[in-house]
Amino acid sequence: MIGNGNVALDVARMLAKHADDLLPTDIPGNVYAGLAASAVTDVHIFGRRGPAQVKFTPIELRELGAVPDVDVIVYEEDFPRDEASEQFLAASNNQVKVMSRTLNGWLTKESSGASRRLHLHFLHSPVEVYGTERVEGMRFERTAPDPANPGGVTGTGEILDYPLQAVYRAVGYRGSPLAEVPFDETLGVIPNDGGRVLDPAAQPVPGLYATGWIKRGPVGLIGHTKSDALETVTRLVEDLGNGLLPEPVEDDADAILSVLSARGISFTEWDGWLVLDAHERALGAADGSPVDRERVKVVPRDEQVGISRSVELVAS
Repeated sequence: MIGNGNVALDVARMLAKHADDLLPTDIPGNVYAGLAASAVTDVHIFGRRGPAQVKFTPIELRELGAVPDVDVIVYEEDFPRDEASEQFLAASNNQVKVMSRTLNGWLTKESSGASRRLHLHFLHSPVEVYGTERVEGMRFERTAPDPANPGGVTGTGEILDYPLQAVYRAVGYRGSPLAEVPFDETLGVIPNDGGRVLDPAAQPVPGLYATGWIKRGPVGLIGHTKSDALETVTRLVEDLGNGLLPEPVEDDADAILSVLSARGISFTEWDGWLVLDAHERALGAADGSPVDRERVKVVPRDEQVGISRSVELVAS
């Protein structure tokens, strides 16, 4: 795993987990089968900067150490002890200090002899992935804290090779433009004012709103996203009250359903979702695994819609 954020942790944790530990969740059958057949024994997470600069959050990092039959391994050489690094850590917020204590605690923790291992590597800058027919390894340059740039790193010229069989990238997210919707190519977001989409002249586009990462960039967790959505909806309600939204084409509560049907777009309503929910729960009850399963997720969208609308699907 390349990256030192929560997405990297999530993917690495799923790769390292034993499939049976996921049975209490709504994991789909095909995903369970794939993980059960996995030959993975070691998962490596690489970050370009030091352990004090990770973008994890404390809860997600602690959860990494609670995965059954998985040892977390860190390396002393990846923990800089120079004065600049110590000063940077001392000036950091409590969240960083909590994670630093967690990581340093793993340095001294004895191996439990688990069948799988999660390795955390810091101060590793990717150079290249190598192999012929398939991935055979990855090459990194060792980095070191940059005294002239607190929190930054500089290359040392030391090259390190790791034999690997797969590489996953989790080093950032960038929004994609939509047809006929304004887009900021530099920031990778839809330009907006509190959620109101702005045209090139910085004027609100009537009836068009944005929320989430396409609104503000790839930062924040679920709590940030909830308050962000509230801001956008508040602007929408304000515009509705001030008569700034386009007038509805039809004064018919079911007009949107008619439009969807006319365009051949499959959909379901609330009663249909309840049918799908009951179906997934029944699959869980009949699963036959040694663990009680609340549900088994139906994955294909067409199948979801077909079940929710009580449509017989013919397997393709």
